[in-house]
Amino acid sequence: MNAPIVITGANGLVGSALAEFARDGGFAVRSLVRRPDGSPGQYAWDPATRSVDPSALDGVQAVVHLAGENIADRRWTDETKSRILSSRTQGTQFLCETLARLRKPPQVLVSASAVGFYGDRGSEPLDETSSRGRGFLAEVCEQWEQSTSVARDAGIRVVLLRLGVVMTPAGGALAKMLTPFRFGGGATLGSGEQYVSWIALEDLLAAIVHCIGESRLDGPVNATAPAPVTNAELTRTLASVLRRPAFLRVPAFVLRGLLGEMADEMLLASAKVLPRRLDKSGFVFRYPELGAALSAMLAG
Repeated sequence: MNAPIVITGANGLVGSALAEFARDGGFAVRSLVRRPDGSPGQYAWDPATRSVDPSALDGVQAVVHLAGENIADRRWTDETKSRILSSRTQGTQFLCETLARLRKPPQVLVSASAVGFYGDRGSEPLDETSSRGRGFLAEVCEQWEQSTSVARDAGIRVVLLRLGVVMTPAGGALAKMLTPFRFGGGATLGSGEQYVSWIALEDLLAAIVHCIGESRLDGPVNATAPAPVTNAELTRTLASVLRRPAFLRVPAFVLRGLLGEMADEMLLASAKVLPRRLDKSGFVFRYPELGAALSAMLAG
């Protein structure tokens, strides 16, 4: 059995899948949750009150930090944007300060970020050396990543995992798309020319474990498949896999009317993000191409 790892956000889509994946891989898993239900391996923490069960972090090898306010479950208001930012920066800073004070800190912290860091960049190929973009999400990602500096200064190897759109029928963007697509209501959004940087959930879980074990990886690491697609390509591919038509188009002005600023930053922005550092470190994607990924996920 490997040394324990701790996961925050362990009740979320990625966190719950990671816990199972890591256990199957021989790791002892401890979950930091706000409301423990008595399940084995659960420990209490609350970033808002800066409290954590200290026994959760005793002797751990790695911490995977995934906790944060959902950015897509409601229209962005000033209050919502403030919660999105504070849930990432305050929680991350508290966690990192706690890790830095441990007598024996973990070897590595894998802390989630997002490809929103790069902003709206058209068809420009982007890797981990690319500059920060403009907009709310880019600002959130920058401050989110900077909140890990305390852990890095304490000698902990910090991996800033910039997540693309996580593809799984279990939740997230793909799950929301399936019902309209299955009823022939699949639609291209805006011009359809905007790039979507995505990753299959299975590859993301393997990439996180790879980052834990690969000592050469620190700093920004793009967690995206090597073949980003345009929104139009995504629409055609999903429709083809489901064997349904997808001739509709939702104009940008309609999306903006429905979702406001969120439409521009999450649905209409373009980021062609490439996983250069994962590739160079020897990571092998099981699903590098979207068609094969969707076919495997939606088989049967």
